[in-house]
Amino acid sequence: MAKRETLLLSAQDVRALLTVPECVTAVEAGFRALGEGKLPPPELLSLHSEFGGLHVKAAVWVNGSHYFVAKANANFPSNPKTHGLPTIQGVIILCDAATGELLALIDSIEITALRTGAATAVAARKLARADSRVLTVCGCGRQGQVQLQSLLHVLPIKVAYAYDIDPPAAQRFAAQNKNVDVRAVEDVSAAVRSSDVIVTCTPARKFFISAADVRPGTFIAAVGADNEHKQEIDPRLFIKNKVVVDSLPQCLKIGDLHHAVTEGFASAESVHAELADVVAGKARGRTSKEEITVFDSTGIAVEDAAAAALVYEKARHIGVGTKFSF
Repeated sequence: MAKRETLLLSAQDVRALLTVPECVTAVEAGFRALGEGKLPPPELLSLHSEFGGLHVKAAVWVNGSHYFVAKANANFPSNPKTHGLPTIQGVIILCDAATGELLALIDSIEITALRTGAATAVAARKLARADSRVLTVCGCGRQGQVQLQSLLHVLPIKVAYAYDIDPPAAQRFAAQNKNVDVRAVEDVSAAVRSSDVIVTCTPARKFFISAADVRPGTFIAAVGADNEHKQEIDPRLFIKNKVVVDSLPQCLKIGDLHHAVTEGFASAESVHAELADVVAGKARGRTSKEEITVFDSTGIAVEDAAAAALVYEKARHIGVGTKFSF
């Protein structure tokens, strides 16, 4: 059997191949398969330097075909201002799990952005009130845009408050969105007090969402904490409220949950469930209009695997990308 060529897919290729609705569907399928025990747990390796970090996330994906998928991502929050470079840079490696053949190398920027927003949307379907209409987005970069579009796909959001530590970034964010009423704000506490849904996607190292400001019935997605030094939400939000995580071991190590446990406000046992179990029907999602629900999202490899496999299969079908042999 002749060795297959490797398909090289750029960020531009991915943007042309993957939409928000498709990514939400793929990521939901990934969580469901994980919750149903059809996939082994994803794995994580993480390293840090003074200026940023590198993580490698790996998972198996089965959708009729059988893939090994690994993503190597560099995350350098100061890149845009300091070097004019993206915060996230990396590559996704997609291999045939039956032969080990390297099938594709895929730019990771767009998949990482879309799958992160998709995970929030999947969680929102289970944990947010179905009548949620007011959203606060904290962090007005690329990920903030994806979070907004992903939530608009699953919830009837009418007003979105945009908050950023850099107020002009929030103003640009508001100006860029025409399909919903987006309002730049500088008082995040006031925005939170009137919101049904709160999303945080920042590199903050100290929480800025106070438990005292969160009203009953709110859904919170904490997305930015992807290493042990980052923190966005008050650890007191982990007391008594329904907490769902994307990966319990990972969130205990690097998520906002990590800080809540360290400060004595939570434990592994106090976490309600992993999102995979909620999607698979093994654990309940929201059960009342009044409860506050928290989704601690650190990003797991099954999200990347499901999205990358979809991109690869569409690219092959359409004839997109560059083929080459090592």
